[in-house]
Amino acid sequence: MSPPAPPLRLLVVDDQPIIRRGLALMLGAEPGIEVVGQAGDGQEALDLALALAPDVVLMDLQMPRLGGVAATRRLTAQLPHTHVVVLTTFDDDELVFEAIQAGAHAYLLKDAAEEDVLETVHAVHRGESRLSPTVARKLLQQFRRLASGLTAAPDAAPTPRQDDTDALMQEEPLSEKEERVLALLADGLSNKEIAAQVFLAEGTVKNYVSRIMEKLHARNRTELAVKITARRG
Repeated sequence: MSPPAPPLRLLVVDDQPIIRRGLALMLGAEPGIEVVGQAGDGQEALDLALALAPDVVLMDLQMPRLGGVAATRRLTAQLPHTHVVVLTTFDDDELVFEAIQAGAHAYLLKDAAEEDVLETVHAVHRGESRLSPTVARKLLQQFRRLASGLTAAPDAAPTPRQDDTDALMQEEPLSEKEERVLALLADGLSNKEIAAQVFLAEGTVKNYVSRIMEKLHARNRTELAVKITARRG
């Protein structure tokens, strides 16, 4: 009999003590989750994450000393195996885009149901991404604006988002197998489910997904999901 899987190690970050402690109590009571620390701002979150190496960080955005976006950027750069779930009251366009670009794997609003928060924490630990419907629409609209700008005004002067459009123009073509894996990703299948569909090992599928992300210039599965939607549209 194989030993039980180690618990998911979670760091909770929020500058409001009541919310932070409530989240820690709620999630820490779940089987398979261990809350290893709590932080009241981005700098404390970064210090604790470097000391504790949690699997997942539940990150607020608007905090003193160091905000959640900057903390996420530094954390994901220094701890690439730690995944960040943004949980915030703000769905401002710029904050959404900045958090995703900083490396967040999920973006939820604080009106999310408890089960959604719990499922999201487990999902990002598995290497998946999650977005609230409002945030997903914002990302899709932004991507469509970028794509429209490429076709409508290819000779226009560079804009603050020109680096994003340049990346789109330099996308490498996908192989037939990669296109197949991409199509299954678009249908919401996990790596394990894709492996069963295409008769490959789960690790091989993971390598395919990584290569697809490189070719399409997606830094995480959230960005890849947006690009998939745009390719279909």
